[in-house]
Amino acid sequence: MLNTNRRFLIPLAAALLLSLMIPVQPLEAHCQIPCGIYDDHMRVKGMLEDAATVEKSVKLIQDLAGKSDVQSVQQTVRWVMNKEEHAQKIIATISDYFLTQRVKSSQPDYLERLKRHHTVITAAMSAKQTADMNSVQALKKAIEDLKEYYPEHEH
Repeated sequence: MLNTNRRFLIPLAAALLLSLMIPVQPLEAHCQIPCGIYDDHMRVKGMLEDAATVEKSVKLIQDLAGKSDVQSVQQTVRWVMNKEEHAQKIIATISDYFLTQRVKSSQPDYLERLKRHHTVITAAMSAKQTADMNSVQALKKAIEDLKEYYPEHEH
């Protein structure tokens, strides 16, 4: 009986150990059911905060440009990673939240809404790919252009 159990326990233990070594990515998106607790304006503000982080990252990358000492290179890498992470958060917020739950084909201005949300995604993609302040300004403007759809509500 012990040999039979051991045959199953060893692979089970190995699978458990392997699962503990796999990094877990926390999910930041809200559920995709109409629970009624969304705060669209807060999400727009969050994207503006992410854009401000992208802007600061670009500024510091530009300040470090041309420096070749180890510390400067290390800091540049960290700011590039930070810039890309926050630009990706904006892309995820638009695609995982707004485009799946707030932009609907039944809306009379659907195509305009779709265009504006897509503009944010492409601007965030550009900000990920460059260290150019013009890309950052285009990203901030694209997010600002969404505010009219998601005004702040009195609670």
